[in-house]
Amino acid sequence: MTTHTRSHRGQPADAQPNSAEARLIDDPTRAAVSQRLAQIGAQAQARAAAYSRTAADLWAEISGGLATGKMMRPALVMLGYRAFGGRNEARAIDLGCAFELLHTALLIHDDVVDRDFVRRSEPTISARYRDQATAAGRSLAEAEHAGNSVAIIAGDLLINEAIKHAIKAAAGTDAEAAVEQAFFQGIEQAGAGELEDLLFSLGATPATTSEVLRMEQLKTAAYSFQLPLQAGALLAGASSSQADDLGTVGCQLGVAYQVIDDVLGTFGDPLRTGKSVESDLREFKSTILLALAAEQPEFAALLAEFRSGRIPAQQIREELTAQGAERFARQLAEQLCARATGSVAFLDLPDEAQALLRTCSHLILNRSR
Repeated sequence: MTTHTRSHRGQPADAQPNSAEARLIDDPTRAAVSQRLAQIGAQAQARAAAYSRTAADLWAEISGGLATGKMMRPALVMLGYRAFGGRNEARAIDLGCAFELLHTALLIHDDVVDRDFVRRSEPTISARYRDQATAAGRSLAEAEHAGNSVAIIAGDLLINEAIKHAIKAAAGTDAEAAVEQAFFQGIEQAGAGELEDLLFSLGATPATTSEVLRMEQLKTAAYSFQLPLQAGALLAGASSSQADDLGTVGCQLGVAYQVIDDVLGTFGDPLRTGKSVESDLREFKSTILLALAAEQPEFAALLAEFRSGRIPAQQIREELTAQGAERFARQLAEQLCARATGSVAFLDLPDEAQALLRTCSHLILNRSR
């Protein structure tokens, strides 16, 4: 697992950036990425129309929201690319779009796994097709199955498109194999992290703190921070060791991002996050909050009562507050960011790259959605 711009036709997407967030990516680059994503979606829809009206309709659902996000992943690709003197920015734009397409796919699939039909206060693709099935007279169970099935297909189509553009971005360069491997690693690790997250939720007790941090590194930090930075640097001609060092900085920032996400999932303002504060608890997600609190035997016993349905989620949130779980989680995120921006690898980066990563760290620690 805010003020939002309405996404087109229910496409799950990050909210539009505020002025502070926009500093991660300059306006001309943002415009170029947005234009390329819109073009990718339109081209996919046109191709589909030649053989399937329903596939074209699905691409219409998908493509309208492709250029509505914060563009964090393309921003980090460009940061890595520019930090090592990249000169062909059209390639970097395609690579950034590949990571953004992958992100959108994973959000769609994640909503299916979590049985969520609302994201960012908007109905998901699953919800829209569920509603169509309901209107056609199907039972709620059948309609939800139909909606989730369409969402799985939509995510698969986006992953296919993401792979094509990652390959295109690197084709013919000296770093072709390395860039492709970094992108494929993002897909593989996100899948592994999602699997661990799901299986942890089936356990009688939450995962340990170290297990949760490892899962969050796989599920979020790798494809959202570490590998966009690393792939961008490789595309520009950085050595594997230089790219790995930059990726390490990104990994720590990415885990901090997910730790704050866990906090917002339980203590955030639903009007800003667009997500119920009971969703993570309802799915028994092994968040960093539960992992920290479950180290206390009395909380572990209370959690067992909640899991069996004998106490409400509000009581769990109150106990988490009493134990200071939010405070400890935020302190952990601060430590991760400080470690990232105080590392030797970070200090070896160009000044502009350091400034942007410090901005990223600030935004992570102060985000409210």
